Amino acid sequence: MRLRKHRREMAEVSTESLNDIMFFLLLFFLIVSTLANPNVVKLTLPSSKQSNQLQKQEVTLSITAEHQYSINKVPVPLEGLEQALRDAVAGLDQPTIVLRLDEALSVQDLVDVLTIGNHIKVKMVLATTPPKG
Repeated sequence: MRLRKHRREMAEVSTESLNDIMFFLLLFFLIVSTLANPNVVKLTLPSSKQSNQLQKQEVTLSITAEHQYSINKVPVPLEGLEQALRDAVAGLDQPTIVLRLDEALSVQDLVDVLTIGNHIKVKMVLATTPPKG
């Protein structure tokens, strides 16, 4: 009687390609995480292909090239702008201030107005004109 030893086969998993897959996943998530910045001021950019209509209650703030401010077509001096904006959004549920700035104004003028909006904690968007053609 001949007794044989039973061979046990070992199960093997090839993990050579897993290193490549993990490297590409890590690279993908690093790139995506740098693109998603939660501290960005959300604005409708001046050059847009589409025109988005806001359905919320809005207040219009217009600034001319001569630095004349008006809220809903009512002239307001720069010194009283913050209080006038507080009064304009006082009774609204989710107010949105639509900024209509002349293209001749500097970025600092926009930042000054956005700072006021940040003080009163209200959402501000920049109005644009649709592209021609």
